[in-house]
Amino acid sequence: MTREIRITPSILNADFEHLDEEIAKIAGVSDLIHLDVMDNIFVPNFTFDFENASAIIKACPIGVDAHLMVSNVDEIGPRYAEIGCASVTIHAEASENIAQTLRAIRSEGARSGLAIKPNTAIDEYEQFSDLVDMFLVMTVEPGFGGQKFMSQMMEKVRAVRRVIGDRPIWLQVDGGISLETIEIAVEAGADTFVAGSAVFNSDDPANMVNALRSLAQKASS
Repeated sequence: MTREIRITPSILNADFEHLDEEIAKIAGVSDLIHLDVMDNIFVPNFTFDFENASAIIKACPIGVDAHLMVSNVDEIGPRYAEIGCASVTIHAEASENIAQTLRAIRSEGARSGLAIKPNTAIDEYEQFSDLVDMFLVMTVEPGFGGQKFMSQMMEKVRAVRRVIGDRPIWLQVDGGISLETIEIAVEAGADTFVAGSAVFNSDDPANMVNALRSLAQKASS
């Protein structure tokens, strides 16, 4: 079955000093902009606080896919939806009330996403699938860009695809996505792809987004 393919470039590897220009390079060919929010507590890195992230979200010319790698996700997740994110993804490992937070994100008009780290199994989180618009399977340990793709996570991607079945829930992978790995992820069942280093370290970021999409579309047909 041919699936709709979505490319959501991560600005984690963009030039933060010229972020507007970096986003402008890819906005016309991307489905969403992936914003990695890290607090140096849930993951060992810091990117943006809520104020700085809000400024990026409000200035972004296309929808923002916020990936919240923060410890206070139950409090802050709905606020990202409230300020206009198209999609807000929380980590299952950080939430103390997954169902309530997913519902709150949806109630503010955003798509709700649930992410799991490489060492987290999907089994205990299947129960939330009716509250989820997107599952995110991490294919690296969250915290830093430019890491190597963990091909062993493809069995988990296949497991999540079985959980989704024919429901219109997106299946996103994040970490090490490139021209060399995207087809592997498609074949496992993914349809939404976060690419950071591959896009922003290329000579032509927009062309790279198009190339990734083309490969993924061919692999899904």
